[in-house]
Amino acid sequence: MEKKKDSKSPVRDDTDSRSNDLIAGRNAVSEALRAGRSIDRLYVQRGEKNGSLLTLIAKAKAAGAAVKETDSRKLDQLCGGAVHQGVVAVAAVKEYAQVEDIFALAADRGEPPFLIVCDELEDPHNLGAVIRTAECAGAHGVIIPKRRSVGLTYAVGKASAGAVEHLPVARVQNLPSLLDELKEKGVWVYAADMDGTPWCETDFTGPVALVIGSEGSGVGRLVKEKSDFVISLPMKGRINSLNASVAAGILCYEVSRQRSGLKAVNP
Repeated sequence: MEKKKDSKSPVRDDTDSRSNDLIAGRNAVSEALRAGRSIDRLYVQRGEKNGSLLTLIAKAKAAGAAVKETDSRKLDQLCGGAVHQGVVAVAAVKEYAQVEDIFALAADRGEPPFLIVCDELEDPHNLGAVIRTAECAGAHGVIIPKRRSVGLTYAVGKASAGAVEHLPVARVQNLPSLLDELKEKGVWVYAADMDGTPWCETDFTGPVALVIGSEGSGVGRLVKEKSDFVISLPMKGRINSLNASVAAGILCYEVSRQRSGLKAVNP
């Protein structure tokens, strides 16, 4: 819902996690992958391109991990000076679900699907807050992209106040393609952005996917073009944007209100 960074909610590095969520060293990371541990992100020292590392990177990508090159100082900082051999992995605090799991949950409840799509949220506290609110409002799942997005790190799990244990969170390669798939399944896609239809004039009683944009640039151009509707919240003050998780909270509860049949008080 935002067009510029919120000074009160700076973008944080997605490596904000406890040491037990980090796996340092080539053998340790390789064994974690072999054991089926869910790896959110693999950090590799820039310039390292030998055969064993390339094999490890390929295994991590095949397992769904995002791979990012960085310098040795960053790796040293991540693992507190421990020997890392140019490789540090950030383990996910929860296994990622499949998009089909979200639809299955909606079917089990006998409800039209209600999804939250996060378009490149980078702040773990924002993503955690979105997951927490989505679970409380009765959503069936949250979807995030694999790249340019925080994953299910320790900080996200903590900010969700445990909601990550109860709400499916799926991760996909390409959001525009995902939106096409959702629309084929009969889901209406609503992008939260500036200059859209007022949120209170929108019918959310059918299958819904709410798209919440990134802290810095809002909803991406292609994602916005793929959306069926653009909805907005009124900005009455001098600040022209809301924190992403706040916007998500307002919209989630409007969906919840309409679905529960609660009527607004007439003036």
